[in-house]
Amino acid sequence: MTIFLDSAGSSLPPEEVTDEVVGHLRREAEIGGYVAARERQDDLEAGYGVFAELLGAEPDEVAFTDSATRAWLTAFDAVPLAAGDRVLYSEAEYAGTAIPILRRTREVGAVAEAVPSDSSGQIDVGALKEMLDERVKLVSLVHVPTNSGLVNPAREVADAAHDVGALVLLDACQSIGQMPVRADELGVDLISCTGRKWLRGPRGTGALVVRREAARRMRPRLVDLHSAEWVGPHDIRLREDARVYEIWETDVAARLGLIAAGRYALAKGLDVIEREVADRAGRLRAGLGALPGVTVRDVGERMSGIVTFTVDGLGATEVRDRLAADGVTVTVSVASSTLLDMTRRGLDEVVRASPHYFVQPEQVDQAVEAVSRCAR
Repeated sequence: MTIFLDSAGSSLPPEEVTDEVVGHLRREAEIGGYVAARERQDDLEAGYGVFAELLGAEPDEVAFTDSATRAWLTAFDAVPLAAGDRVLYSEAEYAGTAIPILRRTREVGAVAEAVPSDSSGQIDVGALKEMLDERVKLVSLVHVPTNSGLVNPAREVADAAHDVGALVLLDACQSIGQMPVRADELGVDLISCTGRKWLRGPRGTGALVVRREAARRMRPRLVDLHSAEWVGPHDIRLREDARVYEIWETDVAARLGLIAAGRYALAKGLDVIEREVADRAGRLRAGLGALPGVTVRDVGERMSGIVTFTVDGLGATEVRDRLAADGVTVTVSVASSTLLDMTRRGLDEVVRASPHYFVQPEQVDQAVEAVSRCAR
């Protein structure tokens, strides 16, 4: 039996999720996609309430997308930027968000600046406060980076950014589903997230939270007949809720699966999930840290379910492949995905393990033993 330690990549959906997706696809094959979608309209509509509860927002502040990337890009594109404006981001920024930041700021004549990390490895809130001024229009924050156990202090960042009127866009791709992520508690303006990772939903699903206060300042541009209405020969009317960030065509089966995954997480309890994930990750981190020739590479004051490490004399890809042959699934995080952080720490690549609550403690111990065989 495989020991699955890659929920930070694409996790294992529970039966409730796969049954929902496959069942709807079968229904589409029987009666057609439009009719099948109309049958589930009430369930699709209820999904906004599910994710509002999950993400600490109101249903009209929730939009569904086909990925966290789409959610993030759509929100970022709607933040007004002009020459002389500034966008701040942490050194742990993911390439998928850093690239559009660098590209768009260059195009409009704005400035993109990285906030340094503190001695623990998390974003330096003191340095952030020194960098903030009225020209900062957006602070982009990765809640849980892809390449370490770090959890960034979102509330402190949001409070500081709001002092100068900046919006905060939280990339919760790696945090939703493994810990509580609530807009009302974290104080952030925008949240982008995925279904496929810790939430245990289908691939090709995501969600976006746009708080009402932020929505009034944003200018959505990527609109179609779902997000706007053609009301006259030369006139359109945009939706007034977060669904203005959606488009008409969607994978209905996948969205129903995403909603099922949200319900599943809420039923289990995010506090319970966070405790169990922390237990598995802590057990794995301690076990790996005790192995000769193995170095745990996690940073931060608060740790997530992501555990990264290297093995002396072996590349991360070789470690991944050896573990796969031993029945343990992990992945590799390379420098180009988090360039600033990895460069700062002198790392080219790390092995990334991410045990979810369904991984049993004895399986964690077996995984540590498998790594010890690699290190011999």
